[in-house]
Amino acid sequence: MYKDLEGKVAVVTGASKGIGKAIAIRLAQEHMKLVFNYHSDQNGAQMAVDQIKENGGDAVAVQADVSKEDDVNKLVKTAVDNFGQLDLFVNNAGMEKESPTHKLSLQDWKKVIDVNLTGTFLGTKAALNYFLDHKREGNIINMSSVHQKISWPHFADYSASKGGSMLLTETVAKEYANKGIRVNSIAPGAINTPINAEKFADPKTYAETAELVPMARIGKPEEVAAAAAWLASTESSYVTGETIYVDGGMQLYPEFANGRG
Repeated sequence: MYKDLEGKVAVVTGASKGIGKAIAIRLAQEHMKLVFNYHSDQNGAQMAVDQIKENGGDAVAVQADVSKEDDVNKLVKTAVDNFGQLDLFVNNAGMEKESPTHKLSLQDWKKVIDVNLTGTFLGTKAALNYFLDHKREGNIINMSSVHQKISWPHFADYSASKGGSMLLTETVAKEYANKGIRVNSIAPGAINTPINAEKFADPKTYAETAELVPMARIGKPEEVAAAAAWLASTESSYVTGETIYVDGGMQLYPEFANGRG
């Protein structure tokens, strides 16, 4: 669909499953070359890479902990060593830990912040340095959440990380716009990923969640991936510092639908 993406190179973190995998596969369908990052699910990442290669694409899987700077720098090096360049860095890797805030351990708080926020910073920094060193225009996409806007009790760590990611995105976008580097976010709502598959397989739980969505359904990873492909392309060439909500309207206060309230 986006001819300008053909032959370009992307790193996608947390790409072994769910939204990250869907984004990487969609970018491969646009004939981009992919670095699939995974943390522990080597089989999931390699299966996706094999699928892309079987369809004529080019991709490589790389283990890395996005909370460690050397590991993140390795992802950029892998892109350059295998494909000669870097055009897009997608900071998708993320995690959550549920706990009432007064019981949330410092260890769990740090773990979520390290992956979700520090990992996004490190990926952004690594991509920026490559783009600046090589005098290249570039593109960074950060995976946020509706919970950068909607507070989420029992998930203070996650909400804080996504709120921080939003302002990181906006700040970096402003700072490097005059270098031709675009930085944007995608904020998914309720998406039917493998981590949610069991929950959403229960009709009652699915219906309860769908009530929070004006479009009255749970989203698909491929719908998030479509937004990522657009942001990666020159179709969005005048867009930077923005968040695209892929949430079926979840952040529009659905409880006030039909004139309630």
